[in-house]
Amino acid sequence: METERDCDLTPDQWETLKALRAPLAVSCPLNRRVIERLAALGLVSTDGGSPAITAQGRRILVRGSLRLLDVAA
Repeated sequence: METERDCDLTPDQWETLKALRAPLAVSCPLNRRVIERLAALGLVSTDGGSPAITAQGRRILVRGSLRLLDVAA
């Protein structure tokens, strides 16, 4: 079984990751620094010029994070 690391993302990173779920629906400009940080974590790919969420990014987004669970509680 593969153990995935927990990602402690900032609110801006979460919002950007959520916006990349449907790239055609992205109407607002994305923060380039946030995209670069997400790419460094392997959650976003910048191949081809435009950012796209990776499979790992989708898993992290679906699974959520401990920080999000703390906010919801």
